[in-house]
Amino acid sequence: MMPMFPLGTVLLPGGVLPLHVFEPRYRAMVRDCLAGEREFGVVLITRGTEVGGGDQRSMVGSVARMVQVAELADGRYAMITVGMRRIRINRWLLDDPYPRADVEVWPDATVPGSVDLAPVTAHVRRLSALAIELGDDAGDPAQELSEDPELASFQLAALAPLGPADRQALLCAPNVSSRLSLLSSILIDVEAALTFRLANEGS
Repeated sequence: MMPMFPLGTVLLPGGVLPLHVFEPRYRAMVRDCLAGEREFGVVLITRGTEVGGGDQRSMVGSVARMVQVAELADGRYAMITVGMRRIRINRWLLDDPYPRADVEVWPDATVPGSVDLAPVTAHVRRLSALAIELGDDAGDPAQELSEDPELASFQLAALAPLGPADRQALLCAPNVSSRLSLLSSILIDVEAALTFRLANEGS
């Protein structure tokens, strides 16, 4: 059983997620996690909102580990979390006192041979820099990547200027090769949109 935090964003393994916790049920979750392993699951809300419950949730997410936590004077929490590993949700439990689920770790399937990240890496860095030039909130194009191909593929998915639905699709890709192939395909549309915006900026 794992405490769960459904959100309108996707946390990928190796990604960094700042959180501001104000709902009473999630304050309770933070307190319980601090007394235990300092980890909880993060899944994307596919329909509904983050506040109040009644949402629909993805069945694939990531484990978040608290690395910095500050309790504010009014009981809210500000914290920094890091994505640790991918998980599948086997079943959701009652949201009492907060969302919980029965989960299992979902490692990438083994891919024979080596994987060439260089072309996708160059494309992601270029588009991230272009997104920043256009005033978008994007990852640091100069970010160093892990030497582990699996983690690096997730880092590229986090670095690229993508929306939650695309990031969720990349999180669900079964292995590094399929993730990089999907990311390359997505980047074609992203580049077209960014290039169009750049060409029409100020017109």
